[in-house]
Amino acid sequence: MNSTGSSALKTSFAWLPIAIISLFSAAIAQHQGLSEKLISKIRHKYGPTAETRVRHWEGLIHQYYSSDDKQKLTIVNDFFNGARFVSDTKQWNKRDYWATPLEFLANDAGDCEDFSIAKYFTLKEMGLDTAKLRITYVKATTLNQAHMVLAYYATPNAEPLILDNINKLIKPASQRRDLRPVYSFNADNLWLARTRNEQLKAGKPSQLNLWQDLTQRMQRELL
Repeated sequence: MNSTGSSALKTSFAWLPIAIISLFSAAIAQHQGLSEKLISKIRHKYGPTAETRVRHWEGLIHQYYSSDDKQKLTIVNDFFNGARFVSDTKQWNKRDYWATPLEFLANDAGDCEDFSIAKYFTLKEMGLDTAKLRITYVKATTLNQAHMVLAYYATPNAEPLILDNINKLIKPASQRRDLRPVYSFNADNLWLARTRNEQLKAGKPSQLNLWQDLTQRMQRELL
């Protein structure tokens, strides 16, 4: 997240139909793949290098669909952490913008939200149970700014593993004392962090306005 990204912490919640999210899943289901129409749109808008990158991403989803969770986490974390960090102001001329996975892939650049969101949806398409995943806002104490990571919970009460674009090694949360959780969410639930180790469920599927905007844009990408 850029230095202005903390404004997202104050964004109000909005209800979001889960059907919108499922549309993206249908587009890259295990055997269906992205349509050639969509690939063509990417090629014409972003160029052949972006098309190659998107096709490689789709190939990884199929290749590792049957792998165990640990391998999926490693493959996805390493793949997206090869992208460049670019602030929303520079990339989109906006204070805060959550890019779709395709926008992030096409530009090969984004900020911390874009890294975390792309990892979340890619792991979802690989068949990983999204109940184990939480997109997590944290305070990065070393940098003294808001930040976003993806957390993986092997079981509901397990210590999460952290997928991050700053520290690129997947580590247990106890080894990331530089991160202080604020709140987390996935497509089904929202949690508020009462302490570093205690999360309080804050409703059924309520989402941030920026999340709603993101998923609506994902829907329009398929048209």
